[in-house]
Amino acid sequence: MSKNVFVLGSFVADVAFRMSRLPAWGETLMGETFALGPGGKGSNQAVAAARALGDSTAKVQLLSKLGDDAFGQLARDIWASAGIDASLVKNSDTPTGAAAILIDAVRGENAIVIVPGACFTLTPEEVDAAAASIRGAAVFLTQLELPLDTVERGLQIARDAGVPTILNPAPAPEKPLPAALLALSDYFIPNETEAALLTGLVVETVDQAKIAAQALLARGALNVILTLGSKGALVVTGDGNATLVPSFSAGPVVETTGAGDAFCGGFATALSEGLPLIDAVRFGCATAGISVTRAGTAPSMPKRAEIEALLKKASA
Repeated sequence: MSKNVFVLGSFVADVAFRMSRLPAWGETLMGETFALGPGGKGSNQAVAAARALGDSTAKVQLLSKLGDDAFGQLARDIWASAGIDASLVKNSDTPTGAAAILIDAVRGENAIVIVPGACFTLTPEEVDAAAASIRGAAVFLTQLELPLDTVERGLQIARDAGVPTILNPAPAPEKPLPAALLALSDYFIPNETEAALLTGLVVETVDQAKIAAQALLARGALNVILTLGSKGALVVTGDGNATLVPSFSAGPVVETTGAGDAFCGGFATALSEGLPLIDAVRFGCATAGISVTRAGTAPSMPKRAEIEALLKKASA
């Protein structure tokens, strides 16, 4: 069986501003640094998965859509350097999207505004055209920076073929998430904020996270992995069993922007290689633990040797 990871998702250019604190409305604040780089949850997760792959015969296949512009070329450059198969990526007359990222340099936290651009023109019919690759994958991974009917079509193709599905519901929609998306998710991976928005519950403690995860299971998800930042990741399986997988410390926190994408990409790779669920979550946590020690999103994603070294150190 193939060990390929298939990612259906977005690319946007990240325009990041680092400052001592976030500005108030109406305030102009002098920043510390500025950076332009590759982003978008689909692309970030694909890069994380590709760098985490240990089997040279496996690959990450990405389906997205780009404009014919400098940001689109930025995407193709990062995918080529990460060894991602981007042969399925479509072209659009709509410009490639961008994300404005405001980073608190003291706390390492961030606020993000996304204009998805070209990737939001990807249609269910274009997903159908990639159905053979989806059916041949070991794992299917997607997010919510695409039209919901496009995401649903990808999940449905994978589910019908028996390919394990991962849905990272980010960014969390303002309207209720369609029940079909939850029901098509073998592994539903929100963070605390997304879980709170999706359930209407407070998610600040591990016990509150368990309640929110149970609510998401009741709505159709087969398994919920609720990422809790420095607390780690809470795994709640369909039978109600809950396991907290601790986070990994790989050094001082520089930026948390790419942590969720690092986790999802690392987890998808581990799952594609047949690791048991909790071990795959530990692999994802280690991937995220390294990513937060570096600036940026895609550039912060660690390589396989780094992840394995951190796992070995933690188990020693």
